[in-house]
Amino acid sequence: MSASAHSTSNALLASEWKDYELLDAGDGMKLERWGDFVLSRPDPQIIWPRAGREWTNWDAWYHRSSKGGGKWDYRKRLPESWTVKYRNLTFKVAPTGFKHTGLFPEQAVNWDWCSELIRAAKNKGREISVLNLFGYTGAATVAAAAAGASVCHVDAAKGMVEWCKDNARLSGLAEAPVRYIVEDCHAFVRREIRREKKYDAIIMDPPSYGHGASGEVWKLDDHLWPLLADCKKLISDQPLLFLVNAYTTGLSPTALANVMSRLLSDRGGYMATGEVGLPITVGKLVLPCGIFGRWWW
Repeated sequence: MSASAHSTSNALLASEWKDYELLDAGDGMKLERWGDFVLSRPDPQIIWPRAGREWTNWDAWYHRSSKGGGKWDYRKRLPESWTVKYRNLTFKVAPTGFKHTGLFPEQAVNWDWCSELIRAAKNKGREISVLNLFGYTGAATVAAAAAGASVCHVDAAKGMVEWCKDNARLSGLAEAPVRYIVEDCHAFVRREIRREKKYDAIIMDPPSYGHGASGEVWKLDDHLWPLLADCKKLISDQPLLFLVNAYTTGLSPTALANVMSRLLSDRGGYMATGEVGLPITVGKLVLPCGIFGRWWW
């Protein structure tokens, strides 16, 4: 049987952006428009060749070093940072020395999902508390706060927590009920258990490998389950959602489904797992950008 000329993807696609666009991808690189500026960055998932055309409209290109890390090559002077909007949210974007920009645009599908559930609960008169672990620059925190939740944002990197504060301010949420915590995530969870704290929603975006604020080593394969097991102790009697994102190469949605089912099946509710992705303008392809596990009640 011959393959169809029209490809499909099972990934949830973040296709509602106006200020972001994945223009093209190939040969290990992606060409992205962030507001008024075009950046080219490496991505290990891009194992197909370019469509045959040269990329000439880029403003900055990230080159990896054979010694690790890399650096940006600028065609023109860019501002140190600028902003992009998604729906009613505004985020600060800045090219960093480790190729990132401070925002993962594919996660917009999860911001929308969380926000919808939070708003629905608020409309029923509920107050929703959210714990966002490995919160990075806080896009999910800002989205949840904008939907009306109180949020505890935790990340081991002080600079990322400050960036989250910037995003909250830019989105008109400087006075929103958000706690900003610079701490190792698992250490914080254990402390909240001792305090008998409860949350209606838990969001986490754990890295494959990392270090806590005091040098604690994090390895997803070894430490995800103990963290999840402790997080379960923080779930309130009227839970709303539990969201896990993962970028670890080789970790399948089925494996994550097994983990979450083992963790939460005794609490009832519903589960969905899968990929998130970004539509590529040239060629109408899809860039896979990690997996998600959603549990909701």
